[in-house]
Amino acid sequence: MSQLLLDIAPESHPTLDSFVAGRNMELLSALRHTLAGGGNERCFYVWGETGSGKSHLLQACVHAARGMGQNALYAQGVVPESAAVVALDDVEKLDDAAQIGLFNLYNQMRESGGLLLISGRESVLHLGLRDDLRTRLGWGLVYQVHGLSDDEKAFALLQHARAKGFFLSHEVTQYLLRHGRRDLPSLLAVLDALDAHSLSLHRAPSVPLLKEILQREFK
Repeated sequence: MSQLLLDIAPESHPTLDSFVAGRNMELLSALRHTLAGGGNERCFYVWGETGSGKSHLLQACVHAARGMGQNALYAQGVVPESAAVVALDDVEKLDDAAQIGLFNLYNQMRESGGLLLISGRESVLHLGLRDDLRTRLGWGLVYQVHGLSDDEKAFALLQHARAKGFFLSHEVTQYLLRHGRRDLPSLLAVLDALDAHSLSLHRAPSVPLLKEILQREFK
């Protein structure tokens, strides 16, 4: 199995170390290399389905850049001002005026040598954006963020449970994978709810308690 790491740590910022890599190791390595000052590429466009980990990666890069003393900004669906590192989620949500703003930001950051990270649900070719903006996004490095397999999700769930200090049985893990939603953030949210419910009852997490959570909160 590919190297896998915990996606979400309790009460912490998303980090590159805690990203569940799966089939995205090349992308993860490229981001690390660029943040460390390697390479000449200054724009990344990452795309994939909801829950694939795009937001985690962008927020993790901003967190890493701030840790190195750089001015870094994260925004979702709006265009922020220029900075050393700018991460913009959900580019497809930008209206016409915001698309012009991103076009100008792209040019500013290209001149200043800043790093621009952008995510969307579709590949560059299928984005419903201005042609000149789509062209510029395609000039940089473009990666699809691949979702995790069930085995990789199971590993992530186990790691998340360990980080929170409780044991997750194979039966509970498999039941959640069969009956929970498919994306990892939703699965982790159920796991957190199960942990809180188990603690309130002073009982270990179990399939019956998981059923209660799914029926009550995650229908």
